[in-house]
Amino acid sequence: MKPFAYHRPDSSADALTALVVQGSVALGGGTDLLVTMKEGLVEPTQLVDLRHLKGARDITVRPDGSARLGGAVRIADLAAHDAIRERFAALAEAARLVGTPALRNMGTIAGNLCQRPRCWYFRRGVSCMKNGGSGCAAVDGENQYHAILGGGPCHAVHPSDPAVALTALDASIELIGAHGARRTVPIEDFFANAASNPLGETLLAHGEMIEAIEIPAHSAGGTQRYVKLMQRGAWDFALVSLAGIKRADGEVRLVLGGVAPAPHHVNQSVEEDVASGALDDESADALAERALYDAAPLSKNGYKVDQAAALLKRAMLELSRA
Repeated sequence: MKPFAYHRPDSSADALTALVVQGSVALGGGTDLLVTMKEGLVEPTQLVDLRHLKGARDITVRPDGSARLGGAVRIADLAAHDAIRERFAALAEAARLVGTPALRNMGTIAGNLCQRPRCWYFRRGVSCMKNGGSGCAAVDGENQYHAILGGGPCHAVHPSDPAVALTALDASIELIGAHGARRTVPIEDFFANAASNPLGETLLAHGEMIEAIEIPAHSAGGTQRYVKLMQRGAWDFALVSLAGIKRADGEVRLVLGGVAPAPHHVNQSVEEDVASGALDDESADALAERALYDAAPLSKNGYKVDQAAALLKRAMLELSRA
């Protein structure tokens, strides 16, 4: 790694002033950032530590059921927080299944959402559109863990577990940039260009930082599940994951992870059919097939279609009867 400076700002204004400097990179837990630095994917001249800003590590669950998560909230704290576990069980479970205990105690929610794909071609400097080249080497190569939905030109999947749950929870991302300019974006929009953006997987602009994540009151409670299939029994990224939620108002949300460059929100018409009433096995099979109609597996990852269908069917049966 090349030498770099370290800056610990004492206010958001100080942090933003530092972040707009060319070569500055935001530091949360550093669990992915330091790896990408060693791999030569990023060569910062300055790390700006955001963990100590006022409110950055606060978890606030309001009386109306809504919640606000500071950008530097640790993954372990999300998993253990009583109110999050009670009202947003899918998020707590997704956080619990992230990496190892050490990673959960270091990693932050903002850093987790902004982590880079684990595609071995990208990580090892093979020419692709994410590291200065063009195309995707995985298309005709080793693509066992790549996307079956929404891929192209990049087919790497997004590795975040909490991002899948937060998408199902209809969360929004609060961003703050130069001169204190603020904007709030739905989490699905935050990842909208993940497959085509050569510079990253989010719409985070240079000099911006995630100040907080907001979860609306209508997503609190109900029936919530997060399930993750892994090659190993623990401490691994998802082959396929699913956040399934039936809200208190009866609306169903189904979001897949490990299958696309961003969390994949299942077709709304499928969700509506699940919400309409108790399903039998045949109906659930048909709905799962419809949800994956656009799946386009590569040469070595067709198994993900079967895994996703199995997770969807199980969740649909449970949620339709909740």
